[in-house]
Amino acid sequence: MIPYGKQNITEEDIQAVAKALKGDFLTQGPTILEFEKAFAEYIGCNYAVAVSNGTAALHLSALALGVGNGDKVITTPITFAASANCVRYCGGEVVFSDIDPDTYLLDIEKVEQLLRSSPKGTYKGIVPVDFAGRAVNLEAFRKLADEYGLWIIEDACHAPGGYFTDSKGQKQNCGNGNYADLAIFSFHPVKHIATGEGGMITTNDEKLYKKLLELRTHGITRDTTIFKNSVEFAVGQPVNEGDSYPGWYMEMQTLGYNYRFTDFQAALGISQLSRANQGIERRKAIASKYNTAFTGRDYVNGQSGYVDGHAYHLYVIEVEDRVGLYNYLREHKIFAQIHYIPCHLMPYYRDLGWKENDMPLAEQYYKHCISLPMYPTLTDEEQSFVIEKINQYYAKQQS
Repeated sequence: MIPYGKQNITEEDIQAVAKALKGDFLTQGPTILEFEKAFAEYIGCNYAVAVSNGTAALHLSALALGVGNGDKVITTPITFAASANCVRYCGGEVVFSDIDPDTYLLDIEKVEQLLRSSPKGTYKGIVPVDFAGRAVNLEAFRKLADEYGLWIIEDACHAPGGYFTDSKGQKQNCGNGNYADLAIFSFHPVKHIATGEGGMITTNDEKLYKKLLELRTHGITRDTTIFKNSVEFAVGQPVNEGDSYPGWYMEMQTLGYNYRFTDFQAALGISQLSRANQGIERRKAIASKYNTAFTGRDYVNGQSGYVDGHAYHLYVIEVEDRVGLYNYLREHKIFAQIHYIPCHLMPYYRDLGWKENDMPLAEQYYKHCISLPMYPTLTDEEQSFVIEKINQYYAKQQS
């Protein structure tokens, strides 16, 4: 069986997890902070907050930025539903904007048209997605966002290790916080770094960082400098001047959530992170081979291609008779996947008023897209078999 994505767990990973399990902490221990610091260094940002999954990362990001009832936020329809759902969790309104058919990313020109067609203040933020691992040009989005007073959450779940090149020729890593207020990552098994489940929020904003830490753990703080109740209340009896809060005392100061990470997941994450660059290089090699194999093929309408800075979580081709190819590959134990069903046409969002032809480019893309096997342990022989079967299918169609 050749899946579209697959985790790679080594003996070193297993030993790292075993060591954590034998330690003093299973959750809220020092390994989490170690992972956060290592990930922040890898991405190139100031702060990182580990959470239970990528969806939790999105939810906490929306909360930290103050999304509330009726707030309008723009995102792409070609993404996993969580990119939009995080706004709904906070009572906000999701406004989809169409994709650029050449990159499959949120089209900044269409976003600009949307903003210019409404009074300033209509929208609160933008959630661009580094879909498939291709980095959004956040420098351009930041300029637009600043013009309209918007925040940016970069959904970089597909793109740790990815980057775009800014107007000064500098590489800007996905999630480095130089242009987005917050960025989020996922550690689901098919992602670049796998911890079973898990997510990370990155930022350069200290105030947002502290807010995220509070929201991650029930809204509870142990910071004595911001306690609101008196020392006397905390102790439960009269106190002398200068007495401090007792060691057990904590305060829930806002409505937060239990979106905590675990130490053994963090241990796995640290071990996986040590191979991240190696994994990216292998993904690039696989992408290059696919690109060469499908360039000039009359049955391929478009493909991910070989793009500088692409992190290649997915490799997508657009084909005719997509369902026929999908089924043919499955017959040969090749389990390609479709990314994604346009989010605005999920029944939930249809019920909110979205309908077919609202996002024509995204909908056209969906009719043809198929994601091919893409993971570092995919062998050359397996990839050649995938390419052979795709060519074979269309040769039969043409004969």
